[in-house]
Amino acid sequence: MKRFAYPLQGFLTLLKKDKNFILHLIAAFIVVLAAIFFRISHTEWMFIIISIFSVLFMEVINTSVEYVVDLVTEDYHVLAKHAKDTAALAVLLASLMSAIIGLIIFLPYVLALF
Repeated sequence: MKRFAYPLQGFLTLLKKDKNFILHLIAAFIVVLAAIFFRISHTEWMFIIISIFSVLFMEVINTSVEYVVDLVTEDYHVLAKHAKDTAALAVLLASLMSAIIGLIIFLPYVLALF
């Protein structure tokens, strides 16, 4: 059970520190509801699941980098800024990838409604 306690503590810490993670969870929930509504294929589900978890993974890593950088230095340092900025870029890239995949999957379903 201890193996599950540490990730749960990490999840609760993440929810307290990173409001973007909550926004990503809300977006993921909406996407899952849309996928259920449109009855997407198994293959499309795989891409949706990979997209959702890619963004969540990157957000976790980004927050981890922020904690480590803050642990190492409280002073401004250009390398600390670069570490935080590049970790944030990883989240942005995963989000863009997910948005593109979402458009490719959902746009035909939405257009078919009209």
